Amino acid sequence: MKVAVVLFNLGSPDSREAIEPFLMNFFMDKNIIQLPLPLRWGLAKMISKRRSRREAGESYAELGYSSPLLENSLKQAEALEKELNKGKDDEHKVFVCMRYWSPMAEPVVREVKDYAPDKIVLLPLYPQYSTTTTKSSFEAWETECRKQKLDVPTSKIESYPEMEGFIQASVDNILDVYKQQEGDLPRLLFSAHGLPEKIIKAGDPYQEQCERTVQKIVDKLDSPDLEWAMCYQSRIGRLKWIGPTVEEELQRAAKDNVSVMIYPHSFTQEHIETLVEIDIQYRKMAQDLGIVGFEKINTVGSHKFFISGLAELVG
Repeated sequence: MKVAVVLFNLGSPDSREAIEPFLMNFFMDKNIIQLPLPLRWGLAKMISKRRSRREAGESYAELGYSSPLLENSLKQAEALEKELNKGKDDEHKVFVCMRYWSPMAEPVVREVKDYAPDKIVLLPLYPQYSTTTTKSSFEAWETECRKQKLDVPTSKIESYPEMEGFIQASVDNILDVYKQQEGDLPRLLFSAHGLPEKIIKAGDPYQEQCERTVQKIVDKLDSPDLEWAMCYQSRIGRLKWIGPTVEEELQRAAKDNVSVMIYPHSFTQEHIETLVEIDIQYRKMAQDLGIVGFEKINTVGSHKFFISGLAELVG
C-alpha cells in the first residue's frame, strides 16, 4: 500500500517581498478574522501593509528576511519518512503543506495526486488543535482536493497534546538546559502562541490542550523544586487575548528576582516566534528588567522521540 502523509504548518515568507502577501493570506483566513469577505479583505489589506513595514524592518530582518520554518519542516518530513519506511511493507511518502505561503495546498495536492496513494494521512505539526491552525489547514486542503478531484481514503490526526514522544522529547530538551544551571534554579516558563479570548470562549480547545501538554511535561520532569508558569506570546490587535503574557511573566520574575528558562511548547520547530521573539526580543526585555539569567529551550524539531511518536500516530 502507498501512503501519503501530509504535514501541515503555518508557512512563512522567504524574502522581503513575500512578507506583505504572506500576511495578506494570513489575515484573509476567515478562521483568523471572522468578518464578511469585503470587510475581511479591507481589514486584511490594511493590517498586512502596516505590519509588513514593521516586520520587514524588525523581526524578519533579524533572519535575513527569510524564516527557516519551511527548511525545518522539510527536515522533520525527511526524518519521518525514513522512520515510517523502516522495515515496513507499506510505502510512505511525506509531503509538507503550508497554509499561508509556499508550498500551499494547490501544488501539494497535485504532487500527492501524481504519487497516486492508496491512503492519505493528514498530520499537523501543531500538537494542540485550534480552529485557527489545524481546522484552517484541513479546510484549505479539502477545498483543493475537491478542485483537483483527489478522492482517496483520508484519515486526520487532529492533535496530540499528550503524545508520549512529544512529551519525552520536550523533557529531554528542557533537561539539557536545566542541568547546566548553577545556584538557584530558574523558573520555567512554558510559552504558547496566544489567541483572542473570544475564540477560546467560542469552544476552541487550544488553551485546554496547551495546559494538558504542560502538565504532562511537568509530571514527567518530576522535580518538586521546579517553579513553573504557563504564558502566551505573539499578541496582535486590540482584542483581549488569553494570558498571562510572556511579558507579564518576565515582569513577575524580575520582581521575584529569579532567572528564567522559556520552553515554547506549542511550536515544534524553530522559526520567527522562537528565534526572534523569544531569543532576541524577550531576552532583551529580561536584561532590561534586570533578570540575571535567561535561557531559551529548543523546540522538539527532529528529536528521535518526537519523530517516532509521529510515526506511531500515522500507524
